[in-house]
Amino acid sequence: MARRKSRSNNRPVKPKLKLDTVFRCPFCQLENSVGCSFDKDLSIGEISCSICHAGYETKLTPLTEPIDIYCEWIDECERVNQKS
Repeated sequence: MARRKSRSNNRPVKPKLKLDTVFRCPFCQLENSVGCSFDKDLSIGEISCSICHAGYETKLTPLTEPIDIYCEWIDECERVNQKS
């Protein structure tokens, strides 16, 4: 008797896309000048520009990434500009 051919799960693995960790500053418009840091003990994420020192802080969740904090900062800037 011959054995049956077993199905293998050797599908090619797609590489995960890496998200950005440095961004353009919305105030001084310089590329790669905004960096992000996390304080997991206090659950605070901070993003700030190394040139003009503009910054933003927000609460962290376990799934928060640097791009999430940057998007919240941009949304907050737009919200403040709408009020003025």
